[in-house]
Amino acid sequence: MPLLEVRNLAKVFDLTESAFGSRSRGQVRAVDDVSLDIQEGETLGLVGESGSGKSTLGRLILRLIEPTRGAIHFDGKDLLAASGSELRRLRRDMQIIFQDPFGSLDPRFCVEDVIAEPLIIHQGLSREARRQRVKELLRAVGMDESAMPRYGHEFSGGQRQRIGIARALALQPKFMVADEPVSALDVSVGAQIVNLLRQLRREFGLTYLFISHSMPVVRYLATRIAVMYRGKIVEIGSTAQITGRPQHAYTSSLLAATPQIAAMGPSH
Repeated sequence: MPLLEVRNLAKVFDLTESAFGSRSRGQVRAVDDVSLDIQEGETLGLVGESGSGKSTLGRLILRLIEPTRGAIHFDGKDLLAASGSELRRLRRDMQIIFQDPFGSLDPRFCVEDVIAEPLIIHQGLSREARRQRVKELLRAVGMDESAMPRYGHEFSGGQRQRIGIARALALQPKFMVADEPVSALDVSVGAQIVNLLRQLRREFGLTYLFISHSMPVVRYLATRIAVMYRGKIVEIGSTAQITGRPQHAYTSSLLAATPQIAAMGPSH
């Protein structure tokens, strides 16, 4: 059984105009009848241009926004039917790494509090136990405890993204949505973050949905690739098949338009 099953998922946003009273200006189908599976331990790369619906799909899967229709099963459970304490339990196993490593960190909180927040909400650990767990998480992402009393604005973009990853790891999730986690970083720092995500997948047995507009990054990290265009999955397959024998014209155009990043290393 796949860890995640998505069937016929759709999200329609209403466009409204309010200059002379609210009225409808039509609808946008951000996600249009998407079905996919993600097996435990794999990385599914979701690639497509800006506005293709990638981030919306990731947020729908985590129920950060509600779908218009469709079904989502996570670890055998109907995610859309879950509510209250059951949904809260499921959320411990599903986390997100956001695109903007600065905007995702609360500027009022020091690093220790940012990482400890999910531990307080979900586990009720003592202060000392939380501090030890925060230290472990910082070490896991290549930082140390000297970061704990400092604030987000004191760090570089790459360091802030590592802090965000540490927070996402706090509850030992099974599944993580990485929503364009390196697009705000320069190439060399982004490569370090991608390599960190590979390392964490091996160490913690993580399953990823890795969202990106960059085919080379997805090629390097993903075990399978789904190509999204105008709200639809137009092609899905192994990394070797998608990058070596694309079947859809849009996939071919993505491959032709994006230079390879040789420094990141070979694909799987």
